[in-house]
Amino acid sequence: MVITGASDGIGAAVARAAVADGWRVVLAARRTQMLEALADELGGPAVALPITCDVTEWDQVDAMAAAAERDFGRIDAVIANAGFGARRGLLEETPAFWRDMILTNVYGAAITLRACVPALRESRGHAVLMGSISGRQVGTGSMYSSTKWAVTAMAEAARKDLLGTGVRVTLIAPGVVDTAFYDEPPGGDPLVVEDVARAVMFALAQPSHVSISEIYMRPTGQEF
Repeated sequence: MVITGASDGIGAAVARAAVADGWRVVLAARRTQMLEALADELGGPAVALPITCDVTEWDQVDAMAAAAERDFGRIDAVIANAGFGARRGLLEETPAFWRDMILTNVYGAAITLRACVPALRESRGHAVLMGSISGRQVGTGSMYSSTKWAVTAMAEAARKDLLGTGVRVTLIAPGVVDTAFYDEPPGGDPLVVEDVARAVMFALAQPSHVSISEIYMRPTGQEF
């Protein structure tokens, strides 16, 4: 399993759940020390391969996929999870911040898929894209919502493109999750990263003739 944005948060939670379920994982992110610490926690190089990778750089993403095949022999699943948010408002943040976010959230997910699809075709594997409730509803002045709408469309575009190959595609779209994304999560008790990891593992665990196309999940008290 290749996981981007794996150094902490949802990505790290998915890695822990996957290893507990018998998977070997490739951990990709920009924060090398955190990746290496997580890989050691999970059992070292026989189980977890840390790769420093900026998902906005094609050469690095392509090399990450190649390393996964070289070290583990195959790719059975990819979790395109890397991403970050922004303050709402068209006059908030800087254009440079928006550019980095759009490149990470949208382009990064797209080239992660592109790099892994050949191996997924061979293994009849599974692609999981990390979306958001904000990819179905629009927050006021939210450029982040715009990126997640793009990811929602990307998942369906990939599903249709891969029909007949045996590759399944799932969009996971959580609401408020207690991560570094929020200083103070709004709306009562949020989801925790382990909740999202369980949803990922549920989709992956289905028999090959079952494709869970989308999972939308919110805290029970979330209105948005």
